[in-house]
Amino acid sequence: MGLLKKVCVLICIIFSSMLNAQTPDGPPSKGAKEQSGAIGTFTFKPTDWVAGETTWWKDTDGVAPGIAGCHLATDEEGSFNGRSFGEACLANGLLVESNPGKGVLHSHRDDTGHPDIFDCNAWCMGKGSSSGECVVAKVEPCGASARCQCQ
Repeated sequence: MGLLKKVCVLICIIFSSMLNAQTPDGPPSKGAKEQSGAIGTFTFKPTDWVAGETTWWKDTDGVAPGIAGCHLATDEEGSFNGRSFGEACLANGLLVESNPGKGVLHSHRDDTGHPDIFDCNAWCMGKGSSSGECVVAKVEPCGASARCQCQ
């Protein structure tokens, strides 16, 4: 395969991954569906994905776009096992917001979650602000996370 063709294939793979993260493949979660700016959920595999395993998680903030949250991996009893991932701003400015509720122990079949996508501008306007945007934030133990910041 020529270099140009390899580059084109790589770009298509990267674009496809980004498109999947920015295009909902399901309705908003129960905690998001009544909130302004909720777009839907998408399929998400963490960077340290464990194929074929059911994993257990707790969310630190629930569906709260104004709070930077962290998704913590646990055992079936809810004890933290060291894995985690934060919420994030996508390239198009949308917020990836983990769910279901604050401190709720839940499973991810095939180590795959279904976080919500929020339009921060719409969420903030629904809260009475004039505008809003997704901003990077820090939260432990995840380090990097994100939240909606309203003006």
